[in-house]
Amino acid sequence: MKQFIKEFKEFISRGNVMDMAIGIIIGGAFTSIVSSLVEDIINPFLGLFGGMNFDRLHVKLLGEVTLNYGKFITAVMNFLIMALVIFVILKAMNTAAAKLAPKEKEEEAVTVKTCPFCKSEIAIDATRCPHCTSVLEEMDAEGNLSEGQ
Repeated sequence: MKQFIKEFKEFISRGNVMDMAIGIIIGGAFTSIVSSLVEDIINPFLGLFGGMNFDRLHVKLLGEVTLNYGKFITAVMNFLIMALVIFVILKAMNTAAAKLAPKEKEEEAVTVKTCPFCKSEIAIDATRCPHCTSVLEEMDAEGNLSEGQ
């Protein structure tokens, strides 16, 4: 049991869990803001054009039992608006991160080649190896003889 509690403490104290908890709390607060936006601002405007608020749409099934499909429509609108806002935020964050990320170094121009005789590195434009004094034929950057030689 002590090992279990120790592992649980290690799990809880990780940064990922704390970040996730903060995200859930902020997400709950954000949900209430989006719900208020849909219920208090968007639905009344739609009611002006459609003649009624979505929350009031329902069908009586039997006696007092009703199917409140208008509330479902409102919940779907909440979801779509929240998904759109999160998409826009993440897109902006990814764009900013791409601009701030260090740019990958372009491949540096090859400035050395290998002598085929002594295998030491020499300047790319050398015609004679400074180490073994061998005369170098026309070679490419990898130290291979060029075609036609």
